[in-house]
Amino acid sequence: MTPLRTAALTSAALTAFAANSLLCRAALLGGLVDAATFTTVRIVSGAAALLVLDRLWTPGDRAPAGGSWASAAALFAYAAAFSFAYVRIGAGVGALLLFAAVQATMIAWAVRSGERLRSVQWLGVLTALGGLVVLVRPGRAAPDALGSVLMIAAGIAWGVYTLRGRGVARALAATAANFARALPMAVALSVVAAGERHWSWRGALLAIASGALASGVGYSLWYAALRGLTAARAAVLQLTVPLLAAAGGVVLLSEPLRPRLVAAAVAIVAGVALAIRRPPAAATAR
Repeated sequence: MTPLRTAALTSAALTAFAANSLLCRAALLGGLVDAATFTTVRIVSGAAALLVLDRLWTPGDRAPAGGSWASAAALFAYAAAFSFAYVRIGAGVGALLLFAAVQATMIAWAVRSGERLRSVQWLGVLTALGGLVVLVRPGRAAPDALGSVLMIAAGIAWGVYTLRGRGVARALAATAANFARALPMAVALSVVAAGERHWSWRGALLAIASGALASGVGYSLWYAALRGLTAARAAVLQLTVPLLAAAGGVVLLSEPLRPRLVAAAVAIVAGVALAIRRPPAAATAR
């Protein structure tokens, strides 16, 4: 894996992750499709794309794909809450809330598992929490409360899904299997929300792009990029995703760039960067 190839794969993957927020918000903002249908189409197209990519990636590998119904439930909870949140909040705010909730879930799990955070990491946690408070505190510029709660729930669900998937031998195949298992849950959601159902071809295409390209291709690019990245560098690079989504929301969706969003973004991203920072190897050895 050459540095140039790693950089290209990483840039494409992170752009795809940010595009998920933009595609979902674009579809739901204009009423092109309802949230339940968007979720179902996204999961169907994501499962199909991941299955094809896994077969192309490892054509002779017949090892068990992995995955589980519990992981699929976490994946579905993330996708559904993500879609319904974007009916009510902007892409930039949503991406920041999702990112903060994912990282908070994973840090909380590390602490619960016995990992001791250093002073600088606790400073990062408090800084990120402060940024989250700034973002959602009541006021004229505050995002919709229900939308914010839904996106935080989506982040927690994705954090759980990520934690459950650690150490999986065939990450791409396991993700495809979990998408397939999540499909009946998405169909059930669509049945329950049938009274709100509406869609257009443009909305369906945005949902397919979210599932097949931003999710399926995005995950495959990220797994390929990880071969050339250290764990620390991969974690730090993911800090760019909410910033890319916020910038895309301003440029592509004409979302306002409010001072509150800028201040919260700086605090959350800087805080998480400190919180996930690992001590130097020499210091650890001592």
